[in-house]
Amino acid sequence: MRRHLELKVATAALLLSGLCASPAIADEGGEIKALQEKISNMSNELNELQSRVDQTELHTQTDKLSWGVDLRVRADSIHYDNMLMAPPALTGAFFVPAAQGGFNGATVPQIQQGMGGMIAAGMVPPPDQNDVDNDTIMTNRLRLNMKAKVNQYLDFAGRISSYKTFGDSTGVKVFQGMNDVTFDGTTTSLPRGDQLRLERAYFNLKGDLGRVPVNFSLGRRPSTEGSPLEYQNYGMVGGSPLAHIINWQFDGASMAFALEDLSDIPGFALKLCYGIGFESGWGNSYSLSNQVEDVHLTGFITTLYDDGSSVATVNYAHAFDITDGFAGLTVQPFTAAKNPDGSVSFAPNTGSFISRIEPATNIGDWDALNFLFTQNLEEAMELDIDTFVSLSYTHTNPSTISRIPFYEIMGDGLLSSNGDLQNRNGYGVYAGVILPVYEGSKLGFEYNYGSKYWFNFTGAEDSLVGSKLATRGSVYEVYFNQPVYSDNFFVTVGSRLYDYQYTGSGNPLGAPVAISDLSALGAINPVADKVWDYYLSATARF
Repeated sequence: MRRHLELKVATAALLLSGLCASPAIADEGGEIKALQEKISNMSNELNELQSRVDQTELHTQTDKLSWGVDLRVRADSIHYDNMLMAPPALTGAFFVPAAQGGFNGATVPQIQQGMGGMIAAGMVPPPDQNDVDNDTIMTNRLRLNMKAKVNQYLDFAGRISSYKTFGDSTGVKVFQGMNDVTFDGTTTSLPRGDQLRLERAYFNLKGDLGRVPVNFSLGRRPSTEGSPLEYQNYGMVGGSPLAHIINWQFDGASMAFALEDLSDIPGFALKLCYGIGFESGWGNSYSLSNQVEDVHLTGFITTLYDDGSSVATVNYAHAFDITDGFAGLTVQPFTAAKNPDGSVSFAPNTGSFISRIEPATNIGDWDALNFLFTQNLEEAMELDIDTFVSLSYTHTNPSTISRIPFYEIMGDGLLSSNGDLQNRNGYGVYAGVILPVYEGSKLGFEYNYGSKYWFNFTGAEDSLVGSKLATRGSVYEVYFNQPVYSDNFFVTVGSRLYDYQYTGSGNPLGAPVAISDLSALGAINPVADKVWDYYLSATARF
C-alpha cells in the first residue's frame, strides 16, 4: 500500500510540474490548485503511513513475546456432611509418655503392640462426627499466558499463575490432607497466596521424518487440565495427558508423530512422554547419601481417530519408584520424630510452625491406562450436543512400607497397611453430556466413580475440596456456562456432590477403608463422608 501511494504521489507531482512549467496552460477554474492540494494530502497520508509502518516494524523486532490473560473470580459455598475425626482422648495418647501408658517415647513395635491390644480389647472408640460449613469462600485465579513463534520450526509457550483466597496471602496451610501440602505438582492449582509461580515453560521444535511431521518439546509441561475438562472450563483442551489419570504439573519432554497421512486414519497421532516427578539429589537431607531414588514417569498418548466430531484417545503412564510423599511445606498439627534409639517422640505444633517435609522411601511402581471417547452429535443428529465417556484402569506394585514415622507405625505402604504389601487394581469411570441452551450457553452434567483401590495423579485439579477424579466413590456435578461477550467473558454457576465410599482418595499411602467401617485410628487426620460444593464464577479471558 505504501509503495502504491508513493507511486501515485510521484506521478501527480510530475504531472503538476509539467503543467506549471508550460506557459500555454492557464489555471482555469483552479484545477491546478486543487491538484496541488490533493498531492499535499497524499504526501501527508504517506508520512502518516510511514510512521505507522515504522512502529509496526519496531514492535515486530522488539516484542518477541505475546501475552494472554485469564482472570477468574469465584465464590464457593462448601458444606461437609458427617466429617469424621478421632476424639481428643485418642489423639492425646500420642503425647502421653510411654511410662504412663501413652505412645510418646515408645518404639514402633511397642506402639503397634499397644494399638493391636486396643483393637483386640474393643477399646478403639468410634470417630467423632460433625458437620462443617464454609458458607462463602472467594478466590482470584490469574493466569498470564505466553507464546512466541520464532520461525516455522520453533515456538515457545508458557504460563505464569497466581491463585489466592480472598483475605489470605499465605502460601502454607495447616495439614489436613494431601491437598494441604505445597507440592511441586500442585503449586498453581490450589490457593497458595499472592505469589506468581511458573506453571508452564516449554519449546516446540518441528520438522519432518520422511512423510511424518514430528514435534519435539522440552521444559515444564502442559500437563494439567487435559481432555475432557475443556467442557466444564468452557474452553479449549488445556493439556496433553488425559485428565482422568494425570492432572499434575511436572517437568520433562515429549516427541509427537503425526501419522494421519501415513495411515489414512483421520487425526491418527502418537506422542511419547517422559517426566521427572521428584528430584532426590537436590536440597534434601539425604541428597548425598542416595537414600531415596528419583521418581521417573514414562508413557504415551495416542489419538486413534479424530474427524472433528468424534475423537478416540488412549493414554498409558508408568511411574517408577513412587515416594511416600513429595518435598513441600505445610503446618503439621503435631510432629513425629524417630530418635537414634528407635523410640518415637510426638509433640503438638501449638505455635503453627511451618514444616518442610520430604519423602523418606520409594514405595513402589504405578501403571495407568485410560481410554477416552468424545463426540459432538451435530452431524449425526443435527443437535449441538457434546458427550464423553472415559474408562481408566490403575495398578500398583508396592515394594516396602514408608519410613516416615507416623506411616511406619501404621505399616503403611503403597495402598497397603499393617505391612501387608499386595498389588492392587483399581478402575474409574467418568462420563458427561453437555447441552446447548441459548446462543452459546451450555448446560453440563457429569458423573465419575472410583473403586476402592483407584489411584491417579490428579492433585492439580482446581478444587478447594479435592480432586473429584481421585475420589474413591461417586461425584455428581451440574454446571451452566453463560457467555456475556463470546468466550472472552462468561459466567459459570454449578454444584458438585462428593459421595466418598473409601478413605484416602488421592493418597498413595495406606489401604483404603470403607467409610462405614472407619474407627478413630483411621481418622487421626479428618475424613470426609459427603461434601457439597456450590460455586459461582466470572471469567475474563483474552
